[in-house]
Amino acid sequence: MARIVVVGAGIVGLAVAARLSARGDEVTVVDKEDAVARHQTGRNSGVVHSGLYYAPGSLKARLAVAGARSMVEYARSRGVPVRTDGKLVVATDESELPGLHRLAERAPLNDVPARMLTPDEAREYEPHVRCVAALRVESTGTVDYAGVCRALAEDVRAAGGHLALGESFVAARTVGDRVDVRTDAHDREADALVACAGLQADRVALASGVDPGARIVPFRGEYYGLRPEAAALVRGLVYPVPDPRFPFLGVHLTRGVDGSVHAGPNAVLALAREGYSWSRVVPRDVADALSWPGLWRLARHNLVPGAAEVVRSLSARTFAASLARLVPGITAEDLMPAPAGVRAQALRRDGSMVDDFLVRTSPRQVHVINAPSPAATASLEIARHVVDELDAVDGRQPAAA
Repeated sequence: MARIVVVGAGIVGLAVAARLSARGDEVTVVDKEDAVARHQTGRNSGVVHSGLYYAPGSLKARLAVAGARSMVEYARSRGVPVRTDGKLVVATDESELPGLHRLAERAPLNDVPARMLTPDEAREYEPHVRCVAALRVESTGTVDYAGVCRALAEDVRAAGGHLALGESFVAARTVGDRVDVRTDAHDREADALVACAGLQADRVALASGVDPGARIVPFRGEYYGLRPEAAALVRGLVYPVPDPRFPFLGVHLTRGVDGSVHAGPNAVLALAREGYSWSRVVPRDVADALSWPGLWRLARHNLVPGAAEVVRSLSARTFAASLARLVPGITAEDLMPAPAGVRAQALRRDGSMVDDFLVRTSPRQVHVINAPSPAATASLEIARHVVDELDAVDGRQPAAA
């Protein structure tokens, strides 16, 4: 048995904690919030991603495909709501067809079940969609990720683990065969530390003596819900063909596990790491972002799509127009405000976004620095990978499958 401190009670941290607890380790999960899934996990769209978009052979692709299966299986086994409606990626004009065909070619390389559809075939799934062609992806669905987190927390406690909620991490230091972990409430001596700190991942790494290799820059994703009369226009999930100039997927329509339909997210620079609105400003977070050369280089290369995202953030009418390209008839009057999320995006000094999962290790420590979408989908598989990394850095054999 090892004493292990896990920092972060989002879905990745809890999945790691549950896996460690299940094999008999003594686990303490530390999180500054008073409940689980308060940030990225509890504020995302609930999509179970198929793995379609990611580079073949990448960690993202492999873990997303495996994670789509294991997440649905786990959620169902624990009575957490799941829908498996599938999705359409739709090309709304001829210029988007090359991008759609690239996705279709990538699908079998990633073991994703997908097939091209004509407009008439697409309307058999989504009668109100407008397109010149579409890609049908069967393995995409939705799940209640906050519910998954509550189930994982129950698993941790049932195995003898402890959730130290409302307790803020301060610093950690590896000293010989132990890690001294300090919070604002306790000093703990552990055999190992695993940090899955999301929006604070780089800061937790630095406070533990580990170079994160990138800076976390927060991007707010804003959502709307569709009023019930407009929600009838969408049966499952409808996505645009991704714009190759921009690193995010673009606004899309998602029917959630509760039957409601929400739209989004866009992507704008947040003025706080937990900045869920324009009015939330934290000077330290703004200074951290603006002092990072990578942000300026990213902005310089994405001026046009970045400006479009800001306009869409400030104008419900513009937001609705983006949705109407996919499903005509949606108007600004059909939109209701919904909670926003913030994506913790790791950004390199040269301005490139860290596209794959990024895990940094040091003796007796493992830090998950970058775990963007599809991290929730892949969380059970990420946990397997992280535990193997932990066993490597503290000298144990890899964890059993």
